[in-house]
Amino acid sequence: MKKFTLALLMAAALSACSPQYDWRDYRANDAPYAVLFPAKPASQTRAIKLGELDVNMTMTAAEVDGVVFAVGSAQLADAARAPAALEAMKTALVNNIAATVTKSAASASGAQTVLDVEAKGNRNGEPMLLIGRFIAKDKRVYQVIVMGREKNIVRDTVETWFSSFKLI
Repeated sequence: MKKFTLALLMAAALSACSPQYDWRDYRANDAPYAVLFPAKPASQTRAIKLGELDVNMTMTAAEVDGVVFAVGSAQLADAARAPAALEAMKTALVNNIAATVTKSAASASGAQTVLDVEAKGNRNGEPMLLIGRFIAKDKRVYQVIVMGREKNIVRDTVETWFSSFKLI
């Protein structure tokens, strides 16, 4: 709880410095997570393929200055398929901006696996940056991302975004 309060205070401080960010607490109805969005988010659920897996993924996202802050979540039929689902999510997003992964780190703790990725690419001739955290816990997978024009991504804002994401 202390960390979440700290994240809220940091978000408030950043929003005072950056009027384009309107941080707001969001708790998902369909998955057990909470996060601070920098603007009013919108959600959509649709059937997708994650590699060989057919899943219903709910994507909730907000955009500020051409930068998308998004959380995707899906429940798998089998927790053993989670590593393949994380890899499929990462690959799809990296390919979306014709990117090359520049940083990658993986960790596991109990029933939770985390894959952090940074990738640089281009869309319509503009340098793009993807910063993503892909999380698997039991049968549920998440993608927590920031993606947009590299010049518009503020690292302090990215830190606020990722530190605010909590599984509940």
